Amino acid sequence: MSDRVFGIHPVLVTLQSARRSVTRVVISGSRHDSRVRQIVEAARQAGIPVQRQPDRALDRLAGGETHQGVVAFVAGTAYADPDALVDTAGPSALFIVLDGVEDPRNLGAVVRTAAAAGAQGLFLPEHGAAGLTPVAVKASAGAAERLPVARVTNVVALLKSLKDRGVWIVGLDPAGESTWTSFDLTCPVALVLGGEGKGLRRLARQTCDVVLTIPLAPGVESLNLSVAAGIGLFEVVRQRRAGPGKKLS
Repeated sequence: MSDRVFGIHPVLVTLQSARRSVTRVVISGSRHDSRVRQIVEAARQAGIPVQRQPDRALDRLAGGETHQGVVAFVAGTAYADPDALVDTAGPSALFIVLDGVEDPRNLGAVVRTAAAAGAQGLFLPEHGAAGLTPVAVKASAGAAERLPVARVTNVVALLKSLKDRGVWIVGLDPAGESTWTSFDLTCPVALVLGGEGKGLRRLARQTCDVVLTIPLAPGVESLNLSVAAGIGLFEVVRQRRAGPGKKLS
């Protein structure tokens, strides 16, 4: 996890959530609008130093990414303990497992959608995949400071551990055998998605209880990963809100 968060909303959420310690906030000398004043006030109430610096200094701190005139330095890890997160599984469990997602913007978008759908947490591999970089955190619009995200050394072992706790492992892949609305998602669920362009890896697919697909119009090969995750997540929400006997279409 990077020691920097940038962007108006991600920085404000980081300050408000108190999940990690913010040590310093740097603000562009050219910004004095109400949104920046809100950040300044939140930082000062928490006793966090606020500095004004030129835009070029913030460009450097944000590595050339869009920072909206605000960069925060943070301490501590934003990753949750994977075993503790698995232990939260219950009758209404909803997890996301990303197996090899490489684009940090896709990761951030999925984190944002998972938080909006009320998921309990998200798991991703320690190696060969995007992590919670500043780009991912910004793409999450602050959700990375609220949704528990855990890294695991072995995705298949994680899936088996979730199964042991009564969670159904539901893959989402273009090559799935059933449509995404055909399975009862009111049970405890972990939605598993593979990386961009590759889909689910063989061992992860074999560990799934079912693999679902989202039918596409002719000539369209795939959906953006974060869009597919959103469709799957909110199908879970739809079924659970519909109640018994009205889940499937």
